[in-house]
Amino acid sequence: MSGMSRRRCSGRTHVLILTLLFGMPCAFGARYAHAGLFDDEEARRQIKDISIKTNERLDTFAKGQIELANQIQALREENSRLRGQVETLTYELDSARKRQQDFYVDLDGRLRKLEPQVAQSAEARSADDGKPPVDPPRKAVSDPAAETREYEAALNLFRANKLKEAAAAFESFTKAHPDSTLTPSAQYWLGNAHYSLRDCKKAIDAHRLVASKWPAHPKAPDALLNVATCQQELADAKSAKMTLDTLLAKYPDSTAATTARQRLKK
Repeated sequence: MSGMSRRRCSGRTHVLILTLLFGMPCAFGARYAHAGLFDDEEARRQIKDISIKTNERLDTFAKGQIELANQIQALREENSRLRGQVETLTYELDSARKRQQDFYVDLDGRLRKLEPQVAQSAEARSADDGKPPVDPPRKAVSDPAAETREYEAALNLFRANKLKEAAAAFESFTKAHPDSTLTPSAQYWLGNAHYSLRDCKKAIDAHRLVASKWPAHPKAPDALLNVATCQQELADAKSAKMTLDTLLAKYPDSTAATTARQRLKK
């Protein structure tokens, strides 16, 4: 090979080497530039996804807060409504109790007009027939007007729903005036006062005394009916039935007997 040919080959080789030396950095730079561009786009995409998810979570949280606030408001309104119903029912119950007490007092006044002024049973009169008169034992002089005032005072306490005071007043009356014509009624109202105080045992004792000691008194049938009511509330159904049967046997034509028949049918 001539010298000219070797110089040409050498020149081409130098050109190739230079091309490789200067071309490779450009190629690598282009690749790195493309990779950097790709990384930026991926980062922006991820940021966008995170932003979307965050906004969705915030929206869900906000909706939950609104729903919770609505539920709290609804509960407040329901509580207010129920409170109003309770207050209304309490007022109606108090009014009904007051009307019932007024009814009892009015009934008591009517029955007192029918009661005899002299408490003497038919059995006692028949036992005295044919015997020589015997001087009755002397008793303390009573004051009917004072007894009536004392009885009315106790009854007014019951009417005013002062039940403890009424019970004490009626009990005091029965002890102070055991022979008064008003004593059976006072004993009856003593039982009602105990019943209103939710003391059924004392109410039963008081009403039983009315029925046993004053069987001919107009309040005796109602006293037996009240005994049965208390026995039912004490879950003593057997005793209640026996009391109602006794009521029907002794006072079949009384108003209390009508109520007793209805209860026995249930």
